[in-house]
This record gives sequence, C-alpha cells and structure tokens, in this order.
Amino acid sequence: MTGSTPQAPWFLARSAQFTVAAAAGVEWVRALKVRAHLLHPSASTAAEAARVSMIYVYVMTAAVVLFLVWFAGCRRNAELLSPGAVRGSAAWAVLAWLIPGINFWAPRGLLLDVRRASGPAGADPGRGDLLVNAWWAAWLGHAVLSLVGTQVAGGTSLPLLVAAQALDVPAAALAVTLIERITKRQAAGLRTVEPVPAPEGLPHAS
Repeated sequence: MTGSTPQAPWFLARSAQFTVAAAAGVEWVRALKVRAHLLHPSASTAAEAARVSMIYVYVMTAAVVLFLVWFAGCRRNAELLSPGAVRGSAAWAVLAWLIPGINFWAPRGLLLDVRRASGPAGADPGRGDLLVNAWWAAWLGHAVLSLVGTQVAGGTSLPLLVAAQALDVPAAALAVTLIERITKRQAAGLRTVEPVPAPEGLPHAS
C-alpha cells in the first residue's frame, strides 16, 4: 500500500513568523505605554497600559506556542533526515525553551542540531550557524536589558527601554529568517525521503 511522505511544516512556519513579528511590534507599544504610566500615573494611562499589556500577553503566548510546535515538527523531521544527529528527546526539544535558566543556553544547541541535521552534511555550515548565533545573541541581549530595565530602573529608563527594544526588532527579524531557512532546508531534504508505507490491515482471527 502507498504511504505518506513527511512534509516540511510550512503552515506552522508561516504562522510562527507572523506571530513573532506581531509580538515584536506590540512589545514596542507596550513598553512605551507602561513607561508613560510609570512617569505620569493616572486612570487613563493605567487603563491603556493594562489593555496593551493584555494584548501583548495574548500575542506572545500565541507566538511561543506556534514556534514550539513548529520546532517540534522540525526536530522530528531532522531525526528522520539525520538519525541520531539531534541531542536529547522530543520532549526536551520543547521543555528546554520553558525551564528558567536552562532556556538561556540549551535551545541554542538544539537549534544548531536541527539546522545542521535538516540538510546535507557540510552544506552551508558557517552561514547557518552564524544566523543562529546572531539571533540568539540579539534575543539574549533583549531579555537581559528588559530584565535590568524592569528590576533596576523600575521600567522608566528611556535609554534601557530603547536599547532593549532596539535588540527586539533584529531578534524578531532573525527569528523569522531562521524559521524560513530551516523549513526550506527541510523541504529540500524531505524530497529525497522515501514515502512511509501505510500499515496493512490486521488479519482477522480464524
């Protein structure tokens, strides 16, 4: 019987790209609204800050969920294309992004593994690794500056806000590019994979 050929997760890739970009835009607005409220507290600024913050939570949650579902699909395909090349389990590929502390270093290695395992060995190693490292540095810098701005400066420091958000934009752009590159790489690799045979019907008991 004929089976199905594994597919690159293009729908999830496009969904993740859209929500990642949207989250970056909403975060800019949120940061400005929250700072305005902290500097000039009033009922109106509080309401605006709360409304934008709620929208940000919804959009960011969607971005995180879609990105992780996309990444889980890519990790599964990478294991098919290059068995044993991706470290850890399928569950770890998701949990590593969510555990505080661990999510500052472990996901980078997983991304590198998935990217490398998704195409021919030795193909484009330098540029692909550079893209992962550039995105990781921008994301990590944004996270650290946002934390410092909130915990140390109380969210009112304009230089810290601008610096954090200035890293958020390239981090989002690099994430969108990374999603595109890995998915395209997998699509090319999966064209060479034989279809998975469909299971035969179970024999009836005599």
